[in-house]
Amino acid sequence: MNKKIALLQQKRDEALKGGGEQRIESQHKKGKLTARERLHFLLDEGSFEEIGMLVTHRSVDFGMQKEQYPGDGVVTGYGTVNGRTVYVFSQDFTVFGGSLSETHAEKICRIMDLALQNGAPVIGLNDSGGARIQEGVVSLGGYADIFYRNTLASGVVPQLSAIMGPCAGGAVYSPAITDFILMVEHTSYMFVTGPGVVKTVTHEQVTSEELGGAGTHATKSGVTHFACANEIQALDRLKQLLSYMPQNCEESAPSLPYEAADERREKLDDILPENVSHPYDVREVIGEVIDEGTFLEVHKDFAENIVVGFARLAGKSIGIVANQPAFLAGVLDNHSSVKGARFVRFCDSFNIPLLVFEDVPGFLPGTDQEWNAIITNGAKLLYAFCEATVPRITVITRKAYGGAYDVMNSKHIGADMNYAWPSAEIAVMGAKGAAEIIFKREISAAADPQARWIEKEKEYSDIFANPYRAAERGFIDEVIEPSQTRAKLIRAFKMLENKVVNNPRKKHGNIPL
Repeated sequence: MNKKIALLQQKRDEALKGGGEQRIESQHKKGKLTARERLHFLLDEGSFEEIGMLVTHRSVDFGMQKEQYPGDGVVTGYGTVNGRTVYVFSQDFTVFGGSLSETHAEKICRIMDLALQNGAPVIGLNDSGGARIQEGVVSLGGYADIFYRNTLASGVVPQLSAIMGPCAGGAVYSPAITDFILMVEHTSYMFVTGPGVVKTVTHEQVTSEELGGAGTHATKSGVTHFACANEIQALDRLKQLLSYMPQNCEESAPSLPYEAADERREKLDDILPENVSHPYDVREVIGEVIDEGTFLEVHKDFAENIVVGFARLAGKSIGIVANQPAFLAGVLDNHSSVKGARFVRFCDSFNIPLLVFEDVPGFLPGTDQEWNAIITNGAKLLYAFCEATVPRITVITRKAYGGAYDVMNSKHIGADMNYAWPSAEIAVMGAKGAAEIIFKREISAAADPQARWIEKEKEYSDIFANPYRAAERGFIDEVIEPSQTRAKLIRAFKMLENKVVNNPRKKHGNIPL
């Protein structure tokens, strides 16, 4: 038996070396951790249980049978993060460049199957050169097997992807289906076709970083939700993200202990500028309302006219969607609509209540917006809110104009509670534009058109540029002092804890994609 145990230990040692010391050293020189080092920093100490350590590829073409490494380029298994079970796979770039083979894919699929069966999150640490060319269509089939499981798991268990190196070609679509993507600045990139192909086809000269680096995807495409300075920061961000999520769609996110205190926030009474045309940072409003220091912003550098993220309110996890007056006046456009819709749908999938702060002058006009489908993209945000069955509360801080008022979680599309500050203006449009349309003839016929315009603007403003018409109709449940906001929200979300919605029976809706 001792000899057999020694043989087992020898095989284990071989697996732990990955592609060998030289390749590990090369990985470190690039500023990257190895697959196993990443799992060490991600998971609770001593919690990792590996599955498939001794798996090897089956390929015999191109002399591949002469070069085999236990594990075949991916470390898979399960462990805990802050005591909660997660399933993980970590691609090993030191073995065939982390390329995906038939067996590599089978290991990942095995982990995903277990995650679905046992209701726990899946975390993928991606660092791969793509499909293993020597295996041809077999490796392509492996990708498709993974994509299929990503789709089955969507909305059932949280799926998180960290891009720790290259992720190109078909490899990008698995992370794209998952719930959140994190990238590491300067060492990770994602693209369907690389700089070489781009140059050949379109004659564009572009680097990997410019084409698909973390900065590009965090600011221009919105593909990645977080751009992290290094791998340790990315792994810490994964842990932080998990803390706001439940294990699966049947559970609620974990709560933290909370002791009731004086919930008034006097600073909110003076947080808005006196001039309604002046901007303010909605993050300051969020910071005053939520539990201190708990806001985790998602997609921070993309579509900055809307702010989304997770926070805690009285110890409980909530999702926040807020118009940002400090950027494009908080207007809704193509990118912000899609950003908001995606976040709303995630929260609804995993029983995370939604809080909306509304200050929106409308949808952004212009040919660029119309030609790039603002109608369809705006409808995505509308659809996401309408579809959501989690507790939903809206606070209108200032402007709520036009169709954007409807879209931003209004009472009419199923919001549970709608509050407004006394500064709220709920109308079809701003008083200036409205007066120009309604009183056009009267203004043009006046001896002093400018004075009459100002007079009519004030008349319209007195009637509609306030929250009271909406409150009279019941579209606003209560007009509140800003300093009362936190207390009102804590009580309202507590009241809505056992909310049940019975929607019409259907296979699924057809969101305007």
